[in-house]
This record gives sequence, structure tokens and C-alpha cells, in this order.
Amino acid sequence: MKYRRLGRTGLKVSEISLGSWLTYGNSTEKNKAISTIEAAYNLGINSFDTANVYAMGEAEKIVGEALRRYPRESYVLATKVFGAMGDGPNDKGLSRKHIFEQLHGSLKRLQLDYVDIYYCHRFDSETPLDETLRALDDMVRQGKVLYVGVSEWTAQQIQAALGTADRYLLDRIVVNQPNYSMLHRNIEKEIIPVSSQNGISQIVFSPLAQGVLTGKYKRGGNLPDESRARDPKANMFMERLLSDEVLLKVEQLEKTAKELDISLSQLAIAWILRQPNVASALIGASKPEQVEENAKAVDAHLPDEILKKVDTILQ
Repeated sequence: MKYRRLGRTGLKVSEISLGSWLTYGNSTEKNKAISTIEAAYNLGINSFDTANVYAMGEAEKIVGEALRRYPRESYVLATKVFGAMGDGPNDKGLSRKHIFEQLHGSLKRLQLDYVDIYYCHRFDSETPLDETLRALDDMVRQGKVLYVGVSEWTAQQIQAALGTADRYLLDRIVVNQPNYSMLHRNIEKEIIPVSSQNGISQIVFSPLAQGVLTGKYKRGGNLPDESRARDPKANMFMERLLSDEVLLKVEQLEKTAKELDISLSQLAIAWILRQPNVASALIGASKPEQVEENAKAVDAHLPDEILKKVDTILQ
């Protein structure tokens, strides 16, 4: 495994991170989830990601249980706050109250004293930025959070948060978690430039575009059994990705991967890691073999001619 610095910090994270969205505490049986986390750790993956809303806290419990057997200093654990955890008016968002209560709830489920990275899972237009950032700064000063991040914020929102933090001498954002893959490149135009200028790294989710960049979905074919596209919770995100236009590109990318004697998923992850502002690609896996397959991407070298060919296909 290889490691990269996270933003302007001294923290190093593995180039592959393991997430738990739509899998642990939900569709993946507990023992299989734990064995997958064990496999990742044994491969040198030190970056693990979860959120309070994943299976309404159950994912945090499983991730915490799996990591408890390892020295706390040997891994980097991230969780998140924003999504609704109840029906009350204060059970969602980024108010001081919700952040305070959800962080302590997450720590209890994880059975930990602190988390390494605490993400604002989305932007909250109903809460002043200074309230959110001051609450997070308080959690950092109390030693319950080491680094602050955001997920799916716009470049303008990130810039506003940096300005607010500097104005009030609050802890700065050092990591962003956006959707980024060969088939979803929105962050390249504004997010990456703003982040690079301000010491913020990307830990990207969906690097395999919900599994489409594994090559298992074919034009005109039936959806594979037990695939994410058959999961009604995931399928809502996949309709665009399963169009004939996209799947034709996937076929061409798969042929390109074969030229390098690597899998399509390894090509897709290596392509993401070509970007210096990306610290880690966050994969989802329901079994150890998937982690082992994807982890090999860190050793894949993509020559300039391959990168040009990929760009041509994607355009």
C-alpha cells in the first residue's frame, strides 16, 4: 500500500480507503463485513469511512467492532454529521446542537474517544457557517475530532468556510469528500483548484461509479444477481450510469485496461490517483476479494498514451 498526506496536515492516509455506505449494517452480513475490514487492514489500508446515517448507526457499530482489535494509532477513521437521525426539527443539519449530539452518538456506537476526520456530510443553508465551524472547532479543542472535512460542498461554499474560519481563528477544513470517477468529473473545474490553493485534499467516493466501472454491467444485458443496481436504495443513483452511451464507453475502457494487463476497476482507480490533489479513493466492498482486487490499483502505472486514450473515450 502507498500513502499520501492529507491536505496541509501531517496525516498520511492510504491511497485506498474502505467505506461502509449501503453495505455494512445493511445488505452485507456482519461477519462478512468484519472479514472485509480485516482484509483491508492486512493489506495496509489505514483509512476507513462511515457515517451516522449509514443504516442509522448500524454501520458505525460494525466498523467500530472490526477496528477495535487493532491499535488505535494504526488507523484513520472518519464519520459524518448532517443527515436526519430522527423526526424532530433538530435531528438533522449542522447546528451546534445536532453536531454536539451526533458526534457523541457516533463515538458511543464506535466505542471510541475520538474520530480522526469528522465530515459535514452536506452543506446546511439553514445554519450560519460560523455556528457550524465554531461547534466543530470546539470538538477539535476537546480532542474528540482531529481533522475537519466536508462532503459534496461547492467550491464557493468551501471558500466561504475558509474565510469564516480565518476570520474567527477557527479550525480549517483540510479534506473534501466528493463524488469523482471517470464518469463523474465535476470537481475538476472548480473544486480541485480551490482545494489545491488552500491545502485541502480529496478523498473521493464512488471511484467505480457504483460498480459500473468494474465492467459487470453490459449493454442490453440483465442486471447481475446481487449487484448494486438490484438494490432499490442504490438504483436511484444508477439510472444514468446504465445507459447504452455510458456502457459503450465502459466497453472501450475495458479494452484499454487489457492493454496494460490490469482490470477495468484497477484502471479506474489508478486514473483517479493520477490526480495529485486526491489523497485516497474510497471503495465499497462486501467481500475481501474485492478489496484485494482494487488495492492492486496503487501499483498500476498509466503511460501518457493510455491517459490520452482514456480522455478520448470519455469525451
